[in-house]
Amino acid sequence: MAAYLVRRLVYGAFTVLGVLLLLFVLFFTVTDPDDIARKAVGDRAKAEVYVQWKKNHGYDRPLFVNSEHGVADTKRYTDTLLFEHFRRMLTFDFGRSDADGTPIAKRLREGAGPSLSLTVPLFVLGLLVGVVVSLFVAFFRETYIDRSMLVVCMLAMSIAGLLYIIGGQFLVGTLLRWFPISGFDPDPAVTARFLALPVLVGLVSGFGADVRLYRTVFIEEMNRDYVRTARAKGAGDARIMVRHVLRNALIPILTNVVLAIPFLFTGALLLESFFGIPGLGSLTVEAIQSNDFATLRTMVFLGALLFIAGQLLTDISYALADPRVRLS
Repeated sequence: MAAYLVRRLVYGAFTVLGVLLLLFVLFFTVTDPDDIARKAVGDRAKAEVYVQWKKNHGYDRPLFVNSEHGVADTKRYTDTLLFEHFRRMLTFDFGRSDADGTPIAKRLREGAGPSLSLTVPLFVLGLLVGVVVSLFVAFFRETYIDRSMLVVCMLAMSIAGLLYIIGGQFLVGTLLRWFPISGFDPDPAVTARFLALPVLVGLVSGFGADVRLYRTVFIEEMNRDYVRTARAKGAGDARIMVRHVLRNALIPILTNVVLAIPFLFTGALLLESFFGIPGLGSLTVEAIQSNDFATLRTMVFLGALLFIAGQLLTDISYALADPRVRLS
């Protein structure tokens, strides 16, 4: 187990370095620093304004080799955009926003709370609803209940997420006026009112895909020999579904669940943007709209880092959930 974890950590480290190299190519070679400066200060600014802006944001260095320093001087390779890019990302020194100069680390800290306030309840409720409904549907497989639920799931999956947001805001927020349609208040006494509608919309939009996936897994497990053996021994239906089917179906469920856990920290882009929640998802959308390359580069790197961590957690959870799995 220890050797496997060390090997996966080494693989993950090389993957992170590869992601950083790809980010550098996308943000500094495909997109020229002059283009970044031009989008930040405008096309009609004077040339000296571009030069000063690049100097203030650290974009004035050469890409790979700084010829101003001698061959034997280490600054020839460290005083470059490539080295600075790797140093900042690997030390989590993300610098300042290209749009307004705000420290990116500060914006990440401010946005983490609202994002987790939305994504954690959405994740927990979605998992509970998906598993419970899927168990119920799988128990009544090949009946009108099963077929009706499949139709509902297909319809739910066929509707775009944006339509759920607009429909939820109009129906629940405007017509019924149960909850606010936009905004966020960190006060615990009123936070639930602002989060109720986006959580509800998120549950409905993801319901179809989750139920179809879990239903397929449960039905596959119900056709196993151990289920027939349990029935032959007189085990009740509820015991079979919970103690046998659900337990043995944890591996594919964990794959879907554990991979989603790290991305709870990156927020929900559409939900946060349309419901006015100042989280990390909304921060990413704002960075795209304002050509804030420094913030966008940071969010892409954090997303890749969390994905790699999620893969490692998934493999570990396999061994914990199923003793038949051995990590070697």
